[in-house]
Amino acid sequence: MVKPCWKPSVEGDGSRWGGRDGSRQGGDPNGRVDGLMWYKDLGNHLNGEFSMSVIQANGLLEDHSQLESGPLSSLSSGPHGTFIGVYDGHGGPETSRFVNENLFLNLKSKKSSQEHVLGNGLEPGELSSIVSEFASEHQEISANVIKKAFLETEEEFLAIVKQQWVDKPQIASVGSCCLVGVICNGLLYVANAGDSRVVLGRAEKYVRGATAIQLSTEHNASIESVRDELRSLHPHDSQIVVLKHKVWRVKGLIQVSRSIGDAYLKKAEFNREPLLAKFRLSEPFSKPILSPEPSIFIHKLNPKDQFLIFASDGLWEHLSNQEAVDIVNNCPRSGIAKRLVKAALRVAAKKREMRYTDLKKIDRGVRRHFHDDITVVVVFLDQAVMNNRNSSRSCSVSIKGGGGVPTNPVKS
Repeated sequence: MVKPCWKPSVEGDGSRWGGRDGSRQGGDPNGRVDGLMWYKDLGNHLNGEFSMSVIQANGLLEDHSQLESGPLSSLSSGPHGTFIGVYDGHGGPETSRFVNENLFLNLKSKKSSQEHVLGNGLEPGELSSIVSEFASEHQEISANVIKKAFLETEEEFLAIVKQQWVDKPQIASVGSCCLVGVICNGLLYVANAGDSRVVLGRAEKYVRGATAIQLSTEHNASIESVRDELRSLHPHDSQIVVLKHKVWRVKGLIQVSRSIGDAYLKKAEFNREPLLAKFRLSEPFSKPILSPEPSIFIHKLNPKDQFLIFASDGLWEHLSNQEAVDIVNNCPRSGIAKRLVKAALRVAAKKREMRYTDLKKIDRGVRRHFHDDITVVVVFLDQAVMNNRNSSRSCSVSIKGGGGVPTNPVKS
């Protein structure tokens, strides 16, 4: 059936993508492209090392990602840390690309405005409402700063939808899941809207290997608690979640209940003609159906915490949390994100009773019938580096994965 789609596999040319990276390996400071795969084998961040990889399945790559390590504020006196973002787009690449370009900048601007206000010599009474919203004198990133960065990014994208509505109405049906991790001052902040996932690998005293601990909360209608939440928010809508072709979907249209974008399920003004009929609801709605607000979890890092695996749901469709942690724990660091992607692809091929070598020959677009776009970022937590205060300002990294695969890539 898929034989007409097969083409000879050709090694990529190792072309480089844009970015700055404090890599200890001189050969790939900005990552490499090998066919449909982009990868960064190993680099340094403020708290250790990292590895990244992306594989394209869709005709247009919808996954985007980034790792930023260094200043978390546009002020030199601000906090330093590491920011990780995985953005799994749906309906097109526009939203995930926009988030990749703007969310971190919005977080930095929120942190800077906070510091500016706190440094203006206001009376304690005048500061009380501000301190409740933002991190205070310890220069820590706060949950509210991250939340506000999400919401600001959402509003900016919806403004673009409104601006382009007449000429490009289908942009209203494009959205993105958004998973963010921020490591700062010994704390890990995890913010998630959608169904991407971050898993911690922890060394336990009496357990061989590393234990997998999921840190993110997912928002997918396949989860009963998510369906219950939607029903409680929309008690008068019997069709708020619908089982369609054995898959639970919000309004019978989309699996995730939280995202950035998806304007057609946020504002009724974008759920009408000229939007395609398949996205239009039969009844008008007065309140947003989907939410851009992330679930946020704060974890205090400890010496047992070895590494973090951030990935879009394309990875977790084929690997369990523990399987992914075992691979990272038992294999060399260099190229570990790429190894995880390939492990998922081998499982995807096996599910379709085909060889991995044959799956690699299938072109993008058609490949989506076998697996999704997959993004993986593995972040190692090295205690010696984290405890060295002098290292906290000695490294500056900015690297983006996704969105840079050549227009007509060779196969991978």
